[in-house]
Amino acid sequence: MEALITASNAVSFLLALHRKMFKIIIIWFWRRKISISLLASGIILVGLWSWAYLETSQKYPQSYKSANSVDEAVEDSNQSQSYRNLFVLQKLISDANRVLSSHQNRARSVKRNLLSPSTRTNIASKDSSGSAVVVKEASAQTLSLVARRKKAPVVGESLFFEEERLRILENQQRAKNSAMEDIQMIDEEARTLTSEERQIQYEHELQRMGVPVIAGIGPETGKAPKERLVHLDLKGAPAKITFLKQLLTMLKTLGATGLLIEYEDMFPFEGPLANLSATNAYKKEELKDFLETCALHGFTIMPLVQTFGHLEYALKLQEFSAMREIPESPQSICPSRKESMDFLEELLRQVIEFHLQFVNESTTTLKMTHIHIGCDEVYRIAECSLCRVKLKDQIFLDHVMAMAHFIRSHWQQLNVLIWDDMLRPMSLTKLQTSLIGNYVQPMIWVYTTDIYASISPTLWERYAQVFSTVWAASAFKGAWGESLMIPPLQRHLENNIRWLAVMNKEGGRFSKGFQGLVLTGWQRYDHFAILCELLPAAIPSLITTLSTVSKGYFSTNPKDNGLLKVLQCYFHPDSRRSGHPWIELHNNSHHSQLFSSCSYLGSQFYQFSLRLYDKLAEIQMYLHHVQDKSAWMSTYNLRHNFSSILIVKAKTEQTQLFLQELITLSKEAEQLLYHIYDKYTIGEFVEQHIYPTILALQTNLANATALSQARHWPRRPLPIAQAMYDLQMLADAPKTIVHDTIH
Repeated sequence: MEALITASNAVSFLLALHRKMFKIIIIWFWRRKISISLLASGIILVGLWSWAYLETSQKYPQSYKSANSVDEAVEDSNQSQSYRNLFVLQKLISDANRVLSSHQNRARSVKRNLLSPSTRTNIASKDSSGSAVVVKEASAQTLSLVARRKKAPVVGESLFFEEERLRILENQQRAKNSAMEDIQMIDEEARTLTSEERQIQYEHELQRMGVPVIAGIGPETGKAPKERLVHLDLKGAPAKITFLKQLLTMLKTLGATGLLIEYEDMFPFEGPLANLSATNAYKKEELKDFLETCALHGFTIMPLVQTFGHLEYALKLQEFSAMREIPESPQSICPSRKESMDFLEELLRQVIEFHLQFVNESTTTLKMTHIHIGCDEVYRIAECSLCRVKLKDQIFLDHVMAMAHFIRSHWQQLNVLIWDDMLRPMSLTKLQTSLIGNYVQPMIWVYTTDIYASISPTLWERYAQVFSTVWAASAFKGAWGESLMIPPLQRHLENNIRWLAVMNKEGGRFSKGFQGLVLTGWQRYDHFAILCELLPAAIPSLITTLSTVSKGYFSTNPKDNGLLKVLQCYFHPDSRRSGHPWIELHNNSHHSQLFSSCSYLGSQFYQFSLRLYDKLAEIQMYLHHVQDKSAWMSTYNLRHNFSSILIVKAKTEQTQLFLQELITLSKEAEQLLYHIYDKYTIGEFVEQHIYPTILALQTNLANATALSQARHWPRRPLPIAQAMYDLQMLADAPKTIVHDTIH
């Protein structure tokens, strides 16, 4: 019994020892699991490499592997045979070349005597063709050469090899020429297809950006105009010279070549014309500083002086009112009066001579080759007693030629330009008979997105038969609304791109083509109109359109587009990073990240204009809801002083808050515009855009106060307003309304 117990204890001990050893082994392997895994992986990789090496050694001989690259060695078995054949051919050609090189010196002298010049040219040519036919022909001839090598004499052998080699080279050259012709034909077709594909891709990117797609305008077809002038309309809103000088640097960077400057009453006139100048007109010293800066940038200067219509700034004054075409309108001058011609000649003389003094100075490079005399939109013509005896067209043509003759007789170096709109309805015979083409160059202006709607192909042909050259005029602001605060960028961009297409198409009609394109930026529609978009608010439109016309197309590549040369952006304008276009110019969209987030000349006021635009729209919607659409503060409630006081107070609780916000925005506008305009322009802007809404809010508060005074109200029905009977809007009725009696 004890033996069994002892045996049982021994077995238990062994089992416990076995379990303990097993646990120790498991713990040992677990602690060294990474090392064991790495060792096992190494063994497996060595085994796979050995297997691959053995397979490769069996499939390709060592000599073949040494003659080919590693990439070639891993090709399939079907290609290995062609590689071996090529290796044999290369070895045979190498042997033949070694034989030829041993006799090269003696063969060269014999070759000079026996070979013709054309054959020498073929020898000198290097053959890079890999044609299979050529290789086969060369290998066959090389085998023949090697087979006969031992039988030929040394000199004869050399000549024989050279002749055979020349035949091989000639065959190779013929094959190469034939192959090159095929390649050129294929490349030409591929080039055309690639161009179409690039254009399709370009147009797709334009659509993503919201840039208008115009047929015939792209990176491969776009052509920039020779002259690219920017119009500075200074009338009624004279920007400070410091701001204009900064603007010049930006315009030069974007590709502008000159300026079309319209002063009107901002020019410092003297003598009999002194009263024409506004009280805040430029000083001569200021203009001198500005024009000298223009000279440093190499700009061409073209002054614009109105000489027929748009003379309100002069004819509005009593001392010049006698020269009006009709007494009640100062819009146009009477060209039949001698005092009118004297006045216009003095006007031109002062402006031209002031600018030419900077052209004649040797220290400057200011260029002035043209003078613009306006003559657009002459609404009042042939109406006074002196003019009505003549035809309107004849009066216009005679006056234009008289002005042009005066200029050319005094300043022969100047060409004369006019706006073209008054010429459009005239017949070809009338234009040719007048010889106006010898006197002036027309500047054809269209600011809409359909150029041909205003200038038809027939009119282009008529102009081409009268004028040898013309100018075009687009717009970057002041063309889509008399009182806009921010220009519609996409519409102006489309207008300029369409002008590029029209200039490319119609330029061939004129013997001297188009002279250039002017980007107009009107500040007022006329002297009596209120302000259009201020220049700093139009900078995004200006730089977008100018960079486009300077390149001949809109570049979708941000690195290639001139915009980034003047913008300082806090983000990277690359669509590949965000998935969105780097610029978005979709229709009726003012808020573009590029112009709202980047820094540039006038950027702070542009961003302020966006905020002001949104705030005014919000307040107008609020007033419309509270007053026009309200059932408690309508004009009916006000006339009858009948409404709910609690609802009126609830509806007008935001009015005071809006008032404070607008007053704060007015002060901000003053701070932002202080370095750009004088106090008069700032005051006009605030009075035009902010003050009317403040008045509307104050009226809203006054109405709410009036409605809240009542504490007792009459029974319905309310009396009918007596004014409706006075205007006979309703049939006659008793003036006193008798209410029903309660029984």
